[in-house]
Amino acid sequence: MSEEEASVLAEIDSRGVATVTLNRPHVNNAYDGAMVSALLDGVRALGANDDVRVIVIKGNGKHFQAGADLSWLESVRQGSPEENLAVSKRTTDAVRELDACMKPTVALVHGACFGGGTGVISACDVVVATKSALFSIAEVRLGLHAGPIIPQLAAAIGPRQVRRYAVTAERFGAETAEKLGLVHSVCDDDALEQEGAKIVDAILMNGPTAMAETKRILFQTSGLYINDKLAASLASSHSLQRQTAEATEGLKSFHEKRAANRYKK
Repeated sequence: MSEEEASVLAEIDSRGVATVTLNRPHVNNAYDGAMVSALLDGVRALGANDDVRVIVIKGNGKHFQAGADLSWLESVRQGSPEENLAVSKRTTDAVRELDACMKPTVALVHGACFGGGTGVISACDVVVATKSALFSIAEVRLGLHAGPIIPQLAAAIGPRQVRRYAVTAERFGAETAEKLGLVHSVCDDDALEQEGAKIVDAILMNGPTAMAETKRILFQTSGLYINDKLAASLASSHSLQRQTAEATEGLKSFHEKRAANRYKK
């Protein structure tokens, strides 16, 4: 696949800094099956690469990541239950792989960070966002749910806040995201790369094995590890919800630019 066609780009510099760039700017980096698979495979490969010291994730274009590509999602919804389950398994595994990666991970967020994008950043160790960044755990607005990323969101902002934002699908700004703990720091819109570089420089001063062991102990002692049984359950529920009448109406209403029937009095 050429660089122009790749939905996820990855490069490693001489210091061992791996930059992973979400690369579907024409659809605001909305994810499809190719992006999910590329992110899963890419993070897995970088995590196993001894030359990689830190992984930085960012988005190409005007937005970090605007959730799912709804045209792709509609085509998936019309597939077989087995095809839907396979998609949900890959989605669950992609965020799970990032979450469990023993390399330090840094997310640099600008523009929209919706749906699955909030799962990606909640699975990272450090998140820096611009002042104008906008966030939403938006799945329920479409009759879907955020099952594959709820464990990471709960670890990042706590169950109490997930109960609000994953149920209301409200949009909120960077200042609120920082207060919630979804974002660690907020910077001016033109300073994102500079702030990210400071974090990376700090990480590069530390012992790689010591940092990996710190993350391992954190997972072991705080109950953050997602086992295969839980991952399978999350994927199953996610795929089943996608094929409900509720999701059908949610996706249809979005494409028709109207409120879903369930919201009408």
